[in-house]
Amino acid sequence: MQLEQKRAVITGAASGIGLAIASLFAREGARLVLADRHADNLQNAVAACRERGADCIGVVADVGQVAGAQSGVDACVEQFGGIDILVNNAGMLSQARCTDISLAMWDEMMAVDLRSVFLASQRALPWMLAQKWGRIINVASQLGIKGGAELCHYAAAKAGVIGFTKSLALEVSAQNVLVNAIAPGPIETPLIEGLNSEWKKAKAAELPLGRFGRAEEIAPVALLLASEPGGNLFVGQTLGPNSGDVMP
Repeated sequence: MQLEQKRAVITGAASGIGLAIASLFAREGARLVLADRHADNLQNAVAACRERGADCIGVVADVGQVAGAQSGVDACVEQFGGIDILVNNAGMLSQARCTDISLAMWDEMMAVDLRSVFLASQRALPWMLAQKWGRIINVASQLGIKGGAELCHYAAAKAGVIGFTKSLALEVSAQNVLVNAIAPGPIETPLIEGLNSEWKKAKAAELPLGRFGRAEEIAPVALLLASEPGGNLFVGQTLGPNSGDVMP
């Protein structure tokens, strides 16, 4: 019960990495607000967390919209009286050569994968700073470090998440609000279904581990960063469960 009674918001919590984090946090005693734009999947995720004994509610939200990005934090404050942990996990992924990326595609990627992280964090910070305790965990990508062909917009957004994480950590760590990022390698989740099979086959061949990861292999990293004393010394870090794709 490493997160007993901690109040946590997880975005993109209805599938993939977000669902795996929600399930683990539920098992570890957290009180949860799960946010996702897919209502049916979200309902199932909330039910699964409640089965694990968690006090859990769901919020249907599109983080690409300002109100949607803020709604998980608002619901947590309303339901539980504050917020202790924010996991900015929601994201999107599309594939195109740079010459084929429209302005609409670029703007949507930035809104969902980068701007939402800023908006949710900004919403949570007053509560965390007032109580002098908080954890913000931003899910980035190893492509934000190394780049990826046909993924310029995605890699740019995730690089922005990493830069935002470091900068915010410098601002608030003295108040015991710790901000860190997780930069997974390719993970077998619904997020990568839109990538073509050639890209995925070539990517797997590049990995020293020889395979993509699984969502349940990422969730313990989030638990480490959210917990005490395990997460106490991580400040502005980017942890890389990436099958060896990036070795800083």
